[in-house]
Amino acid sequence: QVQLVESGGGLVQAGGSLRLSCAASGRSFSDVGMGWFRQAPAKEREFVAAISWSGSRTYYSDSVKGRFTISRDKAKNMVYLQMNSLKPDDTAVYYCAGDMRPYYSGTYYGRNQEFGYWGQGTQVTVSS
Repeated sequence: QVQLVESGGGLVQAGGSLRLSCAASGRSFSDVGMGWFRQAPAKEREFVAAISWSGSRTYYSDSVKGRFTISRDKAKNMVYLQMNSLKPDDTAVYYCAGDMRPYYSGTYYGRNQEFGYWGQGTQVTVSS
């Protein structure tokens, strides 16, 4: 059974940092791209960041560029999202996602349809 399990969420003050982790199991995710999305209350799920299967390319939404960093550890089957300079607008449930296309070398456009594996999410709350 393929699973993505997020952790590392919590409550933090504005300006603070959090590091989210995504543990993959059930199959190796070293050959697929991975991403992070988030969903705030009463809003649609939105793209945050993605990393190619090789780890050589990363993508970010404009709202987090320069503040968040996505990375991966293939040996551990893990993906991370380092979040710095957090703002109240970053408050959301954060979801880890995995592409189902091995060795996909194209661009990630941040669409939900680009990812077929999803975790259950972890809550991030940023207080002002």
